[in-house]
Amino acid sequence: MKELMAGLAGLLFGAGLIFSGMTQPSLVLAFLDVSGAWNPRLLFVMAGAVLTTMFGYRLVLHRTRPWLENNFQLPASRHIDGRLIAGAVTFGVGWGLAGYCPGPVLASLAGGSWSVWLFVATMAFGWWTAKRFPFLSRTTPSEVIEHEKTQC
Repeated sequence: MKELMAGLAGLLFGAGLIFSGMTQPSLVLAFLDVSGAWNPRLLFVMAGAVLTTMFGYRLVLHRTRPWLENNFQLPASRHIDGRLIAGAVTFGVGWGLAGYCPGPVLASLAGGSWSVWLFVATMAFGWWTAKRFPFLSRTTPSEVIEHEKTQC
């Protein structure tokens, strides 16, 4: 049942990205071009996402537990450090250069563009690197092994 709900949520998210045009890097890059042909579409998409999240979390977190899990899995830390800022900057620079972020690029895979496939391949390499070299993150090797055991 969890897999079905996750699949439906993914389809809804992907459809929203396609409908809003966020799978087109030119629209994202036009939003970033504030001194040229600026397109505010991304601003409205982001505002819709923030409002949905704001109200959605307020509704959901009033429950004692999620529908399909035993408990909520929320971040334990609210600390903002250099690693978090560096990750956000890296994400933003990559998004600004390519016009893609992970959600829209996965929704764009069906289009078959070589640049989309290349972006996904390099993104997957980054995930693989982060998992294979835990010393680059805060987790210790034993935490990574323990995390992998709980994921199986």
